[in-house]
Amino acid sequence: METLYVRYGTDERAMTRTLLEIMDVQESINPAHTVVIKPNLVNPTAPSEGATTHSGIVRTVIEYLLERGIHKIVIAESSWVGASTLDAFRICGYESIAREYDVPLVDLKNEGSVEVPVMDMKIRVFERILKADILINMPVLKAHCQTSMTCAMKNLKGCIPDSEKRRFHTLGIHRPVALLNRILRSHLVIVDGICGDLFFEEGGTPLPMNRIIAGRNALTMDLYCAGLIGYSFEDIEYLGIARKLGLGDGRFNVVETNTCKDSDTCMQVKETRGKRLESLTKNVVNDQACSACYGGLIQALGRMKDLPSGMKFSIGQGFKGKKLAGVGIGNCTSGFTRWAKGCPPRAIDIIDFLAHS
Repeated sequence: METLYVRYGTDERAMTRTLLEIMDVQESINPAHTVVIKPNLVNPTAPSEGATTHSGIVRTVIEYLLERGIHKIVIAESSWVGASTLDAFRICGYESIAREYDVPLVDLKNEGSVEVPVMDMKIRVFERILKADILINMPVLKAHCQTSMTCAMKNLKGCIPDSEKRRFHTLGIHRPVALLNRILRSHLVIVDGICGDLFFEEGGTPLPMNRIIAGRNALTMDLYCAGLIGYSFEDIEYLGIARKLGLGDGRFNVVETNTCKDSDTCMQVKETRGKRLESLTKNVVNDQACSACYGGLIQALGRMKDLPSGMKFSIGQGFKGKKLAGVGIGNCTSGFTRWAKGCPPRAIDIIDFLAHS
């Protein structure tokens, strides 16, 4: 059974360091290994917009490896079709990482690729990725307009040329993504769950949830992360295909290395941006909610098609110990007539609770 590790907070570097040390990552990497770090830099937008991997997470991974004598490190990415990877490196803060630690930034769009047979397909993959001893997959947890969610498995689309990216979509995207993950194994997955976009992979509607998740199996990570943003296993087609391909059995154990209420996420809820988010929050009564809990509720409301008209949702530490009528979200609202358990509750669990309320 795969063990996943979760850390809540707003200090991305300290959170990442804690997870790496708890997982004892260096045991599976030695100084002779070539390590490729693959973030999600789908387009040239700042990570605060909800589409790209925060540079502080990548910076901490590099520091951790260098401290342990692992120096053969590159950061490699191929932004989506039509976007400049070099611009993404610059805008997302990766150029300063490269200068400070002497770690090359590789625009895979300029690299060679080879065709790799996998079952009844052939997929062209960048040679540099295939030759890596260790692939560290560092996606952003966010929504996607075609596959509902994008996270660890789909992040590997950045390891194929633009022509293949286009072909994946003509083939229906789900099966090719699963087969690509049969070719490329993610040795370590660190998911940026700081503020992924609620609606679209391009960013612009970031929702602070202030967490980082780490594990070693891309499918297992995606199965868990889907629930965090309100999707079940059945909602994401490529997850089912990947399980049938034997990329993981779907069983996992989650270790929360701290609690939301004990981290610095308490009272970190920021003003939401955009009319769509405003419409989701209009019936939320927030009193000192942690961002991870609040974000889970907004994710749930964003996924639900039918909600009782006028229903109010109370959330936050300000409700702790109070006996009140109505609907509460999270353990702090256990005194309400009805309340969804969790600290913080996953969006999928909130959806299930509301569907049966």
